Amino acid sequence: MDLLVLVLQGVIIAATPLVFAAIGELVVEKSGVLNLGVEGMMIMGAIAGFSVTLETGSYILGIASAALVGALSASLFGLLTQILLSNQVATGLALTIFGLGLAALWGQGYSGESTQALGKVHIFLFSDIPIIGPLFFSYDPLIYLSVALVIGVSWFLNKTRLGLILRSIGENHDSAHAIGYSVVAVRMAAILFGGACAGLGGAYLSIIQTPLWVEGMTAGRGWIALAIVVFAAWRPGRALVGAYLFGGVTVIQLHVQGLGFEIEAQYMSMLPYLVTIIVLVVISHNKTRAALHAPACLGKPFFASS
Repeated sequence: MDLLVLVLQGVIIAATPLVFAAIGELVVEKSGVLNLGVEGMMIMGAIAGFSVTLETGSYILGIASAALVGALSASLFGLLTQILLSNQVATGLALTIFGLGLAALWGQGYSGESTQALGKVHIFLFSDIPIIGPLFFSYDPLIYLSVALVIGVSWFLNKTRLGLILRSIGENHDSAHAIGYSVVAVRMAAILFGGACAGLGGAYLSIIQTPLWVEGMTAGRGWIALAIVVFAAWRPGRALVGAYLFGGVTVIQLHVQGLGFEIEAQYMSMLPYLVTIIVLVVISHNKTRAALHAPACLGKPFFASS
C-alpha cells in the first residue's frame, strides 16, 4: 500500500507542470489562437524561476519571476501574431526555438547548481490520516494551485460573462468584433495568461520537482501539453485528467525497471512521447469529433474590418 501511495504521489508531481501548461494553452486556444511556443515559454520560466530563487533565496520571487518571464515571452508571440499578423504556427515554432536557445545562454552559469525543494504543506489533522493524508493533503502549494487553477478556469469559461466573450471570439471573431468586442485585446490577455501558466509549469520543474538547472530540462513537456488540450477536447476538467494520465506514463517508466523488467532505458524514456503520438493519431482519425469541439476560429488570423 505504501508503494502504491508513493507511485500515485509521483504521478501527481510529474503531472503538475503539464497541468499548468495545458490549462494555460487551453484558454489561449479557446480564444481562437494556436500558440505552439509552449515548450519555449516553459523553459524560460524554468530558468527564470531557478535563477531568481537561487539568487534571492525566495521561492515566491522565483515563482513570480517565472510567471512574469513566461508572460513576457508570450507577449512577443502576441505582438507578432495579433498586431503584425504573422503566421501563428511559424511564430509559435520560432518562439520555442528562441526560448530554448535563450534559456541555454541564461543558464550557463547555473549548470550544476541546485536549490532546496519547496516544502510540503501540512494540513492540520487531514495530513495525518493514513493513506488519505499522504495521497491528498501532503503536497507543495503549487500542486494545490494547479488544481485550483483548473477549477477557476472551468468556472471562468462556463459561468462568467468574460468567459462567454472569450469563447465567442474563439468561435466567430468577426461576429464578436461586429457587436463591439475587442478581439485583439481579449486574445492578448489570453496569450499572456497562457504564457504565465507555462512559466509556472517550467518553474515547478526547476525549483520543486527536480530543484536544479539542466539545459533542455522541459524535455518536450510543452508538446505533450499541446496534445493534452486536444485530448481533453478543450475542457479544463478533462485536461486535468489527461495531465495525470500522461504523468502516470512518465512515472511508470521509472518503476518498471525497478520491478525487474529487463527493458532498455532508451525505450522507457521514449514511452511518454510514443503515447502522445498514438493519442494524436487516434484523435486525428476522428475528424468529426475534433471539428465538433475545437474552436471554429482556432489558428485563423483576425482582420478588423473597421
